[in-house]
Amino acid sequence: MIGRPWVLGLAVAACAALAIAAGVGWIAPALLFVFKPLTTVLVIAHAWWRDGGPRVARRWVLAGLVLSLVGDVALLWPREGFLPGLVSFLLAHLSYLVAFTRVAPLASRRWPFVAYAVVAGGILSLLWAGVPGALRVPVVAYVLCLATMAAQAAVVWRASQGGPQAGRGAVLALGGLLFVSSDALLATNKFAVALPLSSLWILATYWTAQWCIASWLQPRELGRGSSRRLSDGLGFDPSSGGSALD
Repeated sequence: MIGRPWVLGLAVAACAALAIAAGVGWIAPALLFVFKPLTTVLVIAHAWWRDGGPRVARRWVLAGLVLSLVGDVALLWPREGFLPGLVSFLLAHLSYLVAFTRVAPLASRRWPFVAYAVVAGGILSLLWAGVPGALRVPVVAYVLCLATMAAQAAVVWRASQGGPQAGRGAVLALGGLLFVSSDALLATNKFAVALPLSSLWILATYWTAQWCIASWLQPRELGRGSSRRLSDGLGFDPSSGGSALD
């Protein structure tokens, strides 16, 4: 059991490297159809084994990862699959948001929402001219969901400081930040200017973000018996899956 995170981590890194190599063109591009979804499946496996904490949050994180897998498959066809992929990832971010609000009330810390609102506005203003008219409403909706998810991840981190979950809270906040970075790179590459080695930067930040979000879940080794003790620093009830501050 102890070795499983290391095994999965190495497997994710290897599959991600092969997917990136296929996306860049260093190996057969057709291999992207194998290793891109497989990498996300392995991240799902990483989350699946981390079942020591609140069940509701875990279910919503797993739902977000499965929706991300659907989006990954859709985006294997960049033109035809862009809108279905966008919708899939929008729903994934909403799933993550529900999970995070089981631990800390929505926007209970204001500054992450202010910061990500500025970032989201900046990204949209820079790319707006290149976004086709038919995609502008879906893109705005997606950016709002993405920024809200990342901001709430930072809220969870701030709420966990000084408690036993502070480390995983920081990892979660990093995951939100990397997800925004990955999607900003993807949008720049699609709507503004082609980036050199775009698959490398986009996919590396994307899978690191997903791994961070999955790693936020409490490991099984800690067990159900300690979940309440670990939750005291955040003020939520593991048996109910909700925050005592709600």
